[in-house]
Amino acid sequence: MSAPDLSVHDDVAASRFILRRHAVVIGIADYSVNGDVVTIPYVETAPEHRGNGFAAVLMDGVVELVRANGRTIRPICSYAAAYLREHPETHDLVAR
Repeated sequence: MSAPDLSVHDDVAASRFILRRHAVVIGIADYSVNGDVVTIPYVETAPEHRGNGFAAVLMDGVVELVRANGRTIRPICSYAAAYLREHPETHDLVAR
């Protein structure tokens, strides 16, 4: 994460990664899991926080959590796909 007051949490019950600053939700990434593949159909930053790089911070956390769990990512969301494409260090996480 780029700032100590930001954190990405995996809300397993909601199938959603959540970026928070303290208790405030900044962004979300919905997901589903099939075996070892995490499909991400949707990434969103709250309107009042758009344009500040928070979606990238959220994806940084998603990548970290997915990697730690030995899974791969199938990015359906155009933002998630672009993020992975633009970060070569994540290419090993893209599901085939």
